[in-house]
Parts: sequence; structure tokens; C-alpha cells
Amino acid sequence: MNTQGTTQLVLVDRALDPKLVKTIAAMGYDSGRAACASDTVGAALQLARTWGRRLERPGQGRTAQLWSALATIGSVDLTVARVVEPHLDALAILAESESEGVAGAGGGDRTTSVPRDATWGVYAAEGPGPRLTATQRGSGWVLDGHKPWCSLADRVSHALVTAWVDDSTRGLFAVALGDRGVTPVTAQGAWVSHGLPEVTSCGMDVSGVLARPVGAPGWYLQRPGFAWGGVGVAAVWFGAAVAVARRVARHVGQRPPDQVAHLHVGQLELAVSTAREALAVAARAADGGSNEDPGLVATRTRSIVADAVETALQVADHAMGPGPLATDAEHVQRVSDLRLYVRQHHAERDLADLGRRALAAAGDGPPW
Repeated sequence: MNTQGTTQLVLVDRALDPKLVKTIAAMGYDSGRAACASDTVGAALQLARTWGRRLERPGQGRTAQLWSALATIGSVDLTVARVVEPHLDALAILAESESEGVAGAGGGDRTTSVPRDATWGVYAAEGPGPRLTATQRGSGWVLDGHKPWCSLADRVSHALVTAWVDDSTRGLFAVALGDRGVTPVTAQGAWVSHGLPEVTSCGMDVSGVLARPVGAPGWYLQRPGFAWGGVGVAAVWFGAAVAVARRVARHVGQRPPDQVAHLHVGQLELAVSTAREALAVAARAADGGSNEDPGLVATRTRSIVADAVETALQVADHAMGPGPLATDAEHVQRVSDLRLYVRQHHAERDLADLGRRALAAAGDGPPW
């Protein structure tokens, strides 16, 4: 938590228009105030509503601004970022479906209204046991079954959820979580995490719930915006990694640095600069500045940022020793939050996917 209500900017692209930078700085300040609120999640949800009406979606020409905003929020407080990011992602998905004319494809009422002040989650995880299924009934769709890993299902008003329309294909559906057929349950056990303790995750039992399809079956994973949504999460990781690196810099600055201190700062400089450049390249690609496969760019970028996070956390431990982990509440919470949040990156599995994509993009030639 940033207990001072202030922030230092974390920009993906340092050449952003000064007016945009000023807006991002204000968002950082508001994030700090939300982090200090008695109900941080509630305050963050209110910010999500406000920012969702102002920020452009990925791929609309200002992706670097959006990801810089997410990075700045992530540098201030990861609970606030973890609440805001999926809400913005859901709005981007809905906007993309509308722009492609696919909202409601496959049946259902395209005009189903959603309150202007709705707050959103995005639930696409799968787990063992009963699955969430979607059945078409007349002109509508009905959901039944169980959905695991639904963060803040007891706090947000609506969600985009994936559900199986047959044995091998999932569709995406918009659901009002206030429906009496939706019941949050602790199917995975009680939430005991020291990281992001207020962003609880639970399962949902769903019975006979009317839902609006968003895109045709399979559209959610195939759409161009899927890749860029994943990089938005990485932008949050990046912001938190920068905050950890800045904490190390303050520690090193307390006395004349020796060679080992220089080594630690050098490691952080390499990690932060590489991750920032990767995000900047991805932002340009999202806005149409690249012919590379979006999935390849996104997977590469997430992996680079995840590596930067791992480096920042390790260097912080080595450079500062146990002191801050024992006495600096803000640092301790950030480290715990970030360790959990970055596990959305699937480590070796995501690297294997990156290798597959690189070989596929190269065709018969070498990938590099």
C-alpha cells in the first residue's frame, strides 16, 4: 500500500504527450487515496467505473497511455490495480465485440441492458470437476454448473464468463452476478493468501442463469484483443517491479555504494529497461505498428516482464537483506502481492508456448 497517497509515474513510453502524463499522474494519486481507504476494494471499484468511461481500449491509438496508467496504478498499490484491470479488460472485450458486430452472435438479445455503473470481472479459468455449461433455449442462453477462480465475485455486479457450449468449445457470456441463480462458494478452500488478501477468489455455483452471449463460440480466444488484454496485466506487474526497484535505489542511496551495490542497480537497470522497451514495442504493435503475430508479441512481452519481476524481487532480497521484509510494511505487502499476482504467468509453460509460436511464425526458416 502506498500510504502517502502520492506516486511516481511509471511510463511505458516516455514520449507521451505531457497532458496525458498529467492525467496518468492524477490516476496514480487517486490510487494512493483508494489504497488508504477503509474499504480499498470498494474505493477501487468506484475508480474503475470512472476510469472505464475515460480510457481508450487497447489498439485504438493510445495503448501506451493505457498501459502506462496500469503500470502507474500497479506501482502505487496492487490491490487497486487488481480490481481495476479486469474491469477495464471487460469493457475492452465488450467494445471489441460491438465493433466487430458479433455481440450476441449465436442467439440471445443484443439489446440486454447493463447499468452504466456496473463493475466487471472476467472469469475464464477452468478446473477439475463440474464444468460451467451454456445451453441455448429459444432465443436465449442459460448457464448451469460451476466456475472456479472468480476473483471478487462477491463484490462486482457483472462478469464475462466462459462456458462450454459443447464438449470442445467454449463461448463467452455476460452475466449479472446478482441473479439468484449465482452463488459464490469457497470451492477451492478459504482464501488465506498474504498477497492481495482483499482480492478474494472463490468459485461460483450457477443454476438456470440467463446470460447474453458475447461473440460466437470460440471468439473470446480468437479475437485480436485477447493478446493485448494479457499485456495489460503485464503492465501492472511492470509498475510494481519498478516500485520494488525504486525501493532498492533508496536503500542503496543511504550510503556511498560499493561494487556490489552497483551490481544490484545494474541488474535492475537491465531488467526494468528491457521490460519497458518490450511494453513500448507491444503498444506500437497493438496500435497497428507491426506485422508480427499479436499472440507472439504478447507472449514474448509477458515473459520479459515476468522475468523482470523475478529479477526485481530477487535483487531486492539480496541488496537490502531482511530489514525491509521485517520492518517496512509497504514493501512487505507489495512483495507478497506481486509474488501472487505474477503467478498468472505460467512460467515454463508460457515459455514453451513462446517457443511454439516463434517456430510457427518462422515457417521453414529460422526464427531469428
